[in-house]
Amino acid sequence: MELRAVLEAMLFVAEDPIPAGEFAEVLERPLNEVEAELAAYAQSLHDEGRGLVLRELGGGWRLYTHPDARDYLEKFAASERVARLSKAALETLAVVAYKQPVSRGQVSEIRGVDSERALRTLERRGLIAEIGTAPGPGQAFLYGTTPLFLEKLGLRSLEELPPLADHVPPADVVDALERPFRSEEPSTDSRS
Repeated sequence: MELRAVLEAMLFVAEDPIPAGEFAEVLERPLNEVEAELAAYAQSLHDEGRGLVLRELGGGWRLYTHPDARDYLEKFAASERVARLSKAALETLAVVAYKQPVSRGQVSEIRGVDSERALRTLERRGLIAEIGTAPGPGQAFLYGTTPLFLEKLGLRSLEELPPLADHVPPADVVDALERPFRSEEPSTDSRS
């Protein structure tokens, strides 16, 4: 069987992106040969205008549907119940992604509400995982994102996350937004 055919079969049954080194080990072929064939296969899918694309994301290679097929796929999947993340889970995921490693207490403090349920949901879906424990008393579990998180967002690494500063308003806007929630400052009026 040709190398490309075996790669294609492995990609078809894979649940997660497969690192090139794993392909090379299983196929008992040199890594550079496998990498060249994966790149050539990705290019041929593109050149032929196929319904699939081969991408290297999340630490490995995986087949994806072509972005131009999106509208058709949405219609096809419209009748199925799509499990979406709640707003609380999305906020929690953002905190973990940008502040990792981070404890449950830190996430809750940043969000201003208890985040245990959202963390459990994200962990159950494989988007975050316990990656260690904090030093000191209590040794709280620390959370971080998983390779599945990178894959779902189409990122190769966390460095590709958009800069957080791009989404934070200027200091004067934050001050204006927070002003109504601050307790009044003591008056310096000396009249008694």
